[in-house]
Parts: sequence; C-alpha cells; structure tokens
Amino acid sequence: MKPLREPLERQLTLRRARASDIDELMRWFDDESATRNWAGPTIRYPFTRHSFVEDIQWGRIDSFSLCAPWAELVGFGQLYPREKLIHLARLVIHPRYRAQGIGKRLVAELLTVGVEQIAGTGFSLFVFRHNAAALACYRAMGFAISAYPEDTPLAEQCLYLTRALAPD
Repeated sequence: MKPLREPLERQLTLRRARASDIDELMRWFDDESATRNWAGPTIRYPFTRHSFVEDIQWGRIDSFSLCAPWAELVGFGQLYPREKLIHLARLVIHPRYRAQGIGKRLVAELLTVGVEQIAGTGFSLFVFRHNAAALACYRAMGFAISAYPEDTPLAEQCLYLTRALAPD
C-alpha cells in the first residue's frame, strides 16, 4: 500500500515576498476585472511592472508569499496596521490552486504573522461584495461583516470584515 500524500495546503510555507515574486504574481491577472477585484479600483490596468509595484505599495506594506515545497508561488498577501487593527490586503491564490482550501491556509498564516509583527486589537480586510468565494473563505476563518469606522468610497462596492485576535 502506498503511503498517503499530505494535502498541499499542509505543505505550504509563508515567507516574506521577494522581488522575484512580482513577475509571477503579475501573470495571475490577465484582465482589468480580475486585477481590480484583487488590488482595488485604483490599480492601473493595463499595468507595467513599474506601475504594478507602485500601485500595490511594494516595499511600503509588508508582503508575504505562500509557497509550495518545490518553490512555486501559490499565494500572496499583505499586512499593515489600520484603525488599530491588523489589516489583510491583496490576498490572492494562484489560479491553478483556487477552490482547494489554500485561501484559508494563506489567511491563517497571515493572522499568525500579523500578531507577531503588528500591534493590533483584531484583524480587518475588505472584500468586494460580488466575491462570494473569498467572502466564504473569510467567514470560515472567523471574520464577520462590520460597519466601517469612517466614510469610504468603497462602501458601496466592498464589505468590511473584522475578526477578534482569538476567534470566538
């Protein structure tokens, strides 16, 4: 009998994103809608490497890559302090690996790193209202829809989700 192989999501590791990840990440977005669903309405499209780096605030926001054992980039996300919370931003899974539970692994890893690196009373993130798969992932990870603490132009397009440091 062959030994059972460990599921991919258990084999993944989170590391600080590297400049070499940018080109791979850019290949995941082949149209304006997908790009804006991920990075928000202000990202320029079509993008160049320069505009992409500038628009995702590379180097100004902590960026992390979720990698497979064979070094393939599988996921990406960013963390920064916002409204006394640890904010998760620009979360994405490689198109080939979506709908396999890897988004939950990315979120779990970022929650752990966020607590270690940023002082915050909980977590927050935005998700476009029409992104049902992402919303389901975040709810499964303990996030709940919350009222945004300040007026934002994204309120009609996005939901604001928060979670306590330790889920209920």
